[in-house]
Amino acid sequence: MNHYQVLQVNSQATQQEIKQSYRRLAKQFHPDSQPEAKNCDRIVALNAAYEILGNSKSRRVYDRQQQLGQTSDFWVSRQARNAAAQRQYQQQRAYAPPQITYQQWLQEVYFPIHRLISKILEPLESEIDNLSADPFDDSLMSDFEAYLDTCNEYWQQAQQKLSSQPNPAQLAGVASNLYYSLNHIGDGIKELQWFTMNYNDQYLHTGQEIFRIADKLYSQAQERASSFL
Repeated sequence: MNHYQVLQVNSQATQQEIKQSYRRLAKQFHPDSQPEAKNCDRIVALNAAYEILGNSKSRRVYDRQQQLGQTSDFWVSRQARNAAAQRQYQQQRAYAPPQITYQQWLQEVYFPIHRLISKILEPLESEIDNLSADPFDDSLMSDFEAYLDTCNEYWQQAQQKLSSQPNPAQLAGVASNLYYSLNHIGDGIKELQWFTMNYNDQYLHTGQEIFRIADKLYSQAQERASSFL
């Protein structure tokens, strides 16, 4: 059985159709939602299928492999992705001489990112509290999904802002903390989005923990920046 069959869609299905089918099946076989329909193996298969087909890039790779009759392990670990991102970050900073003063960088880069990160992190607990009333309520879940969509927009804006100007040398520590905080925020958003799809509390708890780490890194950036304000 291939991934399309697992998700009960055809190979021409849109990304939205794949998402809707995955969510319907995940809810159907989730032990808390339908105890009598509990099927752990089915849930594992659903997660594996959606991890590939839910992303348009990995789906194209999978489709190509299906055509060639090949299989491949497409995914790399978060640690490997982070290590690669860190190397890229260090290389970019090493070859990009500062073009602006630290006062300009604080005004044009740090403060806008500060506001964006606050908008992401501060509402998390209240959003989860609202959802906890009934995670299987479609209206409450839609509200939580809307929050995550907004977080993703803010996160992308912050990423763009951080890369828009090379940081002055004296603010390298601040920039580094912001970079790693944003890196964790991106991973946290992905984990929480997975929770909205399959109702697996593990993704919720992992997302919360990653956000806590991001908040700690963000606080360290604030402490370092305070000496320049």
